Amino acid sequence: MSSHSNDISQFVDHIAKKNPNESEFLQAVEEVAETIIPFIADKPKYKDSNILETMCEPERVFMFRVPWLNDKGEVNINRGYRVQMNSAIGPYKGGLRFHPSVNLSILKFLAFEQTFKNSLTTLPMGGGKGGSDFDPKGKSDNEVMRFCQSFMTELSKYIGQFTDVPAGDIGVGGREIGYMFGQYKRVQGEFTGVLTGKGLEYGGSLIRPEATGYGCVYFSKEVLNFRNDSLENKTVIVSGSGNVAQFTVEKLLQNGAKVVSMSDSGGTIYDKEGINEEKLAFVKELKNVKRGRIKEYADKFNAEYHEGKTPWDIECDLAYPCATQNELQVEDAKSLQKNGCLGVFEGANMPCTADAIELFREHKMMFSPGKASNAGGVATSGLEMSQNSLRLSWTREEVDEKLKGIMKDIHENCVNHGKVDKEFVDYVKGANIAGFVKVADAMLAQGCV
Repeated sequence: MSSHSNDISQFVDHIAKKNPNESEFLQAVEEVAETIIPFIADKPKYKDSNILETMCEPERVFMFRVPWLNDKGEVNINRGYRVQMNSAIGPYKGGLRFHPSVNLSILKFLAFEQTFKNSLTTLPMGGGKGGSDFDPKGKSDNEVMRFCQSFMTELSKYIGQFTDVPAGDIGVGGREIGYMFGQYKRVQGEFTGVLTGKGLEYGGSLIRPEATGYGCVYFSKEVLNFRNDSLENKTVIVSGSGNVAQFTVEKLLQNGAKVVSMSDSGGTIYDKEGINEEKLAFVKELKNVKRGRIKEYADKFNAEYHEGKTPWDIECDLAYPCATQNELQVEDAKSLQKNGCLGVFEGANMPCTADAIELFREHKMMFSPGKASNAGGVATSGLEMSQNSLRLSWTREEVDEKLKGIMKDIHENCVNHGKVDKEFVDYVKGANIAGFVKVADAMLAQGCV
């Protein structure tokens, strides 16, 4: 790696000059460059064509205003985005995020990651991401509906089932997808699979809500199996309490693990007895219906509540960061390593900082980047697209089996490109190279440089 460090720093500096003040995007680019630049050093077809820099430049970016009326009749203005990053292997595919933190840097990082992630699924999907700085928290259903309708009125000009197929992300669940799908249908006058994560009544897929969390656990099972280990009786900490965290916990419980934490932006609950199915059902009701705070779990089940804290100082065998980007920093990584944590599996997008990842790799801990371990969500979105195109619906068991197969294939690809020795696989390297090769080859074949 050291012999290529100058090339890597020059490349990252070059990208940074073109994208100033975009720290999240540059973090994602650097993480990929650290493995791809050494890989392409002796491969002229990639190096001479400057293909990695081309991948760092979005094919197009849309930014637009979103005016909407609140329940008092007042006009509010938010900003909407869609980043169409790469369409070399299929239509742009990636979620919509509604959160106050949304800006161009975050969406470009997500779209860049999505390009590699979608490539890893082996399905024909390009990379994209979008969203708004709108905050659904504390808004009435009617306010959310009016915002979604205004947002989709503009976004509908740039998307389509063969062009760009968005899905949900943070702040965008079944309610928001439904409102946006209804507006797209009104504006465009057609019923097509332009969004994924839809309700079952109008073209959605079974397992889609569960897919990111389930897929993360399926991937971690493959990693553990590679080391002749399993989830049985492992003590696990999970961050977050939204969709990904909920179904990660559900599948962990089904595989015999003991989950002792969940969290939200207010703090972390620590349940020494372990979260069971009844307690998880409470969390789902709390978060999906009542839209309350995780502290209420601690009050109901007599668990510890650590206000303003993340779970990373809790002793565990395995950790699943499932909340948001950069939630697990190097000091957290040191705590995990010191407390005997064996592995970290990213359920969110880039939840671990670069320094934290470096520490995991130095200590040869099991670590899977989100582009590999959380690819189950977009993989099942791809399966939803297939069902929409075929005008049919697969059973829960059929979709689940396909999801397991995709996560197994992703793991094998990561091992092929990231195996260091008999026992250690560098999943960061494996995922980056496997994702890169497919996209790069498609771009070169199409004359995209």
